[in-house]
Amino acid sequence: MKRNTHLSFSDVFESCLLFIAAVEQKLLAFIFLSAHFSIADLEVAALIYGIAYNKLRMCQLLGMNCAKPTDFTFSFTGFAKRGGDTDIHSDGWGLVFYEGCGIRAFHDSLPASKSPISHLVSNYPCKTLNMISHIRYATSGACLLENVHPFQREIWGIPFVFAHNGDVPNYSFDKDSLPHIGKQQDCNNDGRAHVNYYVPIGTTDSEAIFCAILNSLRKAFDAPPPLHVLYTYLQNLASDIIKSHASDECVIFNFLMSCGEHFLFAFSWPGSRPGSSVWNGLYYVIREYPFHMASLKDCDMSVDFSKVTTKEDRVAVVATTPLTTDEAWNEFKKGELLLFYEGTAYSSAKDCKQLDDNHKEMKQCRKQKM
Repeated sequence: MKRNTHLSFSDVFESCLLFIAAVEQKLLAFIFLSAHFSIADLEVAALIYGIAYNKLRMCQLLGMNCAKPTDFTFSFTGFAKRGGDTDIHSDGWGLVFYEGCGIRAFHDSLPASKSPISHLVSNYPCKTLNMISHIRYATSGACLLENVHPFQREIWGIPFVFAHNGDVPNYSFDKDSLPHIGKQQDCNNDGRAHVNYYVPIGTTDSEAIFCAILNSLRKAFDAPPPLHVLYTYLQNLASDIIKSHASDECVIFNFLMSCGEHFLFAFSWPGSRPGSSVWNGLYYVIREYPFHMASLKDCDMSVDFSKVTTKEDRVAVVATTPLTTDEAWNEFKKGELLLFYEGTAYSSAKDCKQLDDNHKEMKQCRKQKM
């Protein structure tokens, strides 16, 4: 077949978009369109494809919150496969889990599917009440270790951990001039503007958002507030972040944030990038008695949880897309904030207030931190 050596840039770009659509739909037969192009044409198309395809994809999140200390090897094994094996999230990965008031953190700029540290974590049955993990596909910030999620900071003597998936354009510029949100917008008593206590180390919009949230919390509360107050405040902060943009259609904002070893907040403002069929949201499943078999999507691995659990066990797993093929995953509603405690989801300030009132250990923990 004779190759056309005089194609316009628009011709190459259009063919490139067809190729992207083919990859998105796994119709790889479109690759044979290359027979119509010269080597130079294909080099240009490959460059355009690399830029465009990068903009169609996003990172992925994984969280786990448990009633009893539980290992995360099953879920993380499937999740890590998406880091460069069954999916293209190959720009680093991280995992943080709690041991009492302390945390263990693992970060690597290598793909999760190829990282020796990831393999270690997958095969070491660490048990925890609260865990967050993230596999990165870099769209904001270079592929460097300081840009690998989850991020950690201390506030009120409690280690907070945060990971994010999405596009939040207002937080993608100079970290010294980020928008202020919530109480952070107010001035001090002497009229001076509030100075940021938390500042990003890396260059991601995700870490900038985390710092903005913590700066606002630090300005609003001298000590950990009751759960229903914290829930309402975080819901309002998420709304402020979205509304700070000219259009909420340009915002995709999904995050996991743990507050100590017991509490995991998850928020979803889902969406797809222009031209992409990849949906970026959050799903969750709660595993509880009576337990059943579960099989991973991304590798040949199944566990019969009825044989390795007790009636007291309950585990909530949150992920960007479902990890298993035979469990009923629930998709977050747009703008929904859930608080997970002991593997149960709480979806309103009213629920959180009842939870706060009924659990003495939470009040005791708060007193110890004050």
